[in-house]
Amino acid sequence: MDENTAQVAAHTEAWVKSVIMKYNICPFARREVERKSIRYRVCEETRMDYVLQALLDECKLLDEQPGIETTLFILPRGFEGFYLYLDLLGIAEDLLVEEGYEGTYQLASFHPDYCFDGEPQDDPANYTNRAPYPTLHIIREEGMAAALASYNEPESIPERNIAFARRKGSAFFEALLAQCIKPDK
Repeated sequence: MDENTAQVAAHTEAWVKSVIMKYNICPFARREVERKSIRYRVCEETRMDYVLQALLDECKLLDEQPGIETTLFILPRGFEGFYLYLDLLGIAEDLLVEEGYEGTYQLASFHPDYCFDGEPQDDPANYTNRAPYPTLHIIREEGMAAALASYNEPESIPERNIAFARRKGSAFFEALLAQCIKPDK
């Protein structure tokens, strides 16, 4: 892993620990962080077809390595534009179905400019899905089902996160994200 790739992975791991886990954005993250079962895969490809192949390769790796619960598939270059990233996400979701992964893996999405459909760009709620880099989160559906079954009222998670984000405000989250990508990270 070259220095830039390692730095991108470290920034993303810092985001998971200091935002997602610390503020309980995902109540299931702590367990996986503590188990070291999150894989941080930095994909340096910029062409969509190469990215999609790398994503499939990552799913195959997950097939072979059950000790890895989830992968954060990080795209530091080529998908900085949110709408291009959304195009990639849609194609990737269709590809997982075509390749027989429906019911095995699902994708969650994170992007520095994430904006929920129909919401203003400056709504602090968007920070629940904002990350240092465009990222496709490959989630094992079996593991997610088990986690959801053990959580009281899992349907309340998004609403709780949105309320928290709006209470804290955009400046709070901007500072957190900036801290994740400081040069010494």
